[in-house]
Amino acid sequence: MSDDRAWDSTRRGTLPGVSYLDSELGRVADLSSSQVASALQLGTGGTVYDLDSGRWPGMPLFAGHPAFQVLRYRTAHGQDLAGDMDEWRGRNDVHMGFTTELMSGTMHTGTHLDALCHTTCGDDNEWFGGFTSDAELTDFGPRRAEASSIAPIITRGVLADMTRSHGGQPLPAGHVIGWDEFSAVLEASGTTIREGDAVLVNTGYLQIWTQDPSVVSRHKGAGIGIDVADRLADLGVVLVGSDTETVEADPSPDPVNPHPVHIRLMIEQGIHLLELAWLGDLARDGVTEFLFICLPLRVRGATGSMVRPVAIV
Repeated sequence: MSDDRAWDSTRRGTLPGVSYLDSELGRVADLSSSQVASALQLGTGGTVYDLDSGRWPGMPLFAGHPAFQVLRYRTAHGQDLAGDMDEWRGRNDVHMGFTTELMSGTMHTGTHLDALCHTTCGDDNEWFGGFTSDAELTDFGPRRAEASSIAPIITRGVLADMTRSHGGQPLPAGHVIGWDEFSAVLEASGTTIREGDAVLVNTGYLQIWTQDPSVVSRHKGAGIGIDVADRLADLGVVLVGSDTETVEADPSPDPVNPHPVHIRLMIEQGIHLLELAWLGDLARDGVTEFLFICLPLRVRGATGSMVRPVAIV
């Protein structure tokens, strides 16, 4: 763990009654001040790429997550009819009103980070840091390695545009990206991976995400294989992301392990995963290196966080 960490969990305003252990924070908490300062130099051109794919009622979601919905909650007209704004009674000659909403769904909606508690393994349902369901899963969510423990992420970002090896087209369904293919794309673009990087993998999936299901089915599930995960972990990356629901190939090429990359990166290495990131604009413009900023929401007990990451060049 670096003595020059850019982020210190004890230096911020904390949630009531919450303190964090180093063992639950993962690699993003180890980013150094010098790594952050170096990454900031990549954004001096001032061009901002929005990497958020957005959220809307009825949007596609990975199986097992509840549907996303936005419902009207209060309106100015409704307040007039109800007459229940007692604090304004007799003091609202300007007829001020407001509109609010009730939102339901999962933090794994649209572009999001997986918290390190999200993936478990073994009979005791263990996640990163050696925490288990029996010991740490409460009625209000996990107590350790949950979303509020994720550090703000400001680092060098690298794009591996895998459509380059497929004629610029979205990868075929279930395609497993191996290290040879992955490294060839990086080499062709003159890109190297450094310790502390956030590595984003473009498969082209989001370009056809909302099209006819018959089109989507021809490209769904492409992702990295375990050899890529191993090499990225060895290179010291702090985050791996993609434009798909799972980052890794799905269905898994391992007949007895449905998500080997999640287990390797999240549980064993403390590397966060970013899913459903909008990478098409970076790929279109040939951007492979950038300042990457991703700020998770501090929702205690959540297993992930909706995010709006940006790339700046």
